[in-house]
Amino acid sequence: MSKPQDSTRQPPRQIGAEEALIRAALTPEINHRVRSARMVAGRAVIVAEAGDLSPTDRAALEADITAALSPLSGVDEVRVALTGERRRRRLIAVGSGKGGVGKSTLTTNLAVALARMGRKVGVIDGDIYGPSQPKLLKTEGIKPGATPEGDKLVAIDSPYGVKVLSMGHIVAPGKALAWRGPMTGKALSQLVDAEWGDTDLLLVDLPPGTGDVQLSMLSAHKPDGAILVSTPQDLALIDAARAGQLFEQGEVPIIGLVENMAGYCCPECGHISDPFGSGGVEKFAAALEIPFLGRVPLTLETRIAGDKGEPPAAGDGDAAAPFVAIAQKLARWLETGTV
Repeated sequence: MSKPQDSTRQPPRQIGAEEALIRAALTPEINHRVRSARMVAGRAVIVAEAGDLSPTDRAALEADITAALSPLSGVDEVRVALTGERRRRRLIAVGSGKGGVGKSTLTTNLAVALARMGRKVGVIDGDIYGPSQPKLLKTEGIKPGATPEGDKLVAIDSPYGVKVLSMGHIVAPGKALAWRGPMTGKALSQLVDAEWGDTDLLLVDLPPGTGDVQLSMLSAHKPDGAILVSTPQDLALIDAARAGQLFEQGEVPIIGLVENMAGYCCPECGHISDPFGSGGVEKFAAALEIPFLGRVPLTLETRIAGDKGEPPAAGDGDAAAPFVAIAQKLARWLETGTV
């Protein structure tokens, strides 16, 4: 005969809900360091990385966590454990199935927008044959240094608080590279393994397609996530799907899709036309159940700014807004795993 049910028995603990409640009370900067958060008998127990902080900053971090969590209902005590482990640098790939869809411009402006949010960001120009980041980040003609041991390149500081490395910084301007696949993989590794200082996030501006650079990256430097860029027309979407399949096969999470060149606003009359179509990427994302991160319009201002090495995201004008909105979603994904 079964025992009568104990009506006083407590429901099982919802550990995921507890962590979400704790993290919601912490700032994004602190959440970026938190490795675990749980409740134990009225105690909020937090483990956070602090290996890159001075003793003063470690004490400030512990105090900030305690101050944020103490007012929470059900929290009688806050215990903070700070580890000596340095935060692992995270790698986000920005890719597309075809060329000419504006992923280099997107990568640059996302990096600049994230840097303005306080993140320490670097850009790797993975387009070995057609590097564009030196121009976009106004670092043309600058050669990277080397570590004292001479075994690593040292990333270049751009004027926008973003570090950058590109084959365009190493090879003479205008020189064509006639390299086979294995050489491009080695070149990418040289850029990724460079000395990036305190940078904790690297955006990789990939070449179009699903070739040797992408395969080398997946095998040697697996990204934490990938953003796919496409223009709205069907041909670009077909190629974007191929790029997405490559990342899925490599078990790299797709953070979301961006629709670039989404409408053109005439600078003379203000009329908006859609030379590449409209809304195709958002519909594509919905069909595949992939987050849609936003649209970036085709504007003369953005094109001119790119040629001058002055990313719109470095300012506060209308051209910056789409990039900032997408960067905010990427930042949210980095902190919570969802946009």
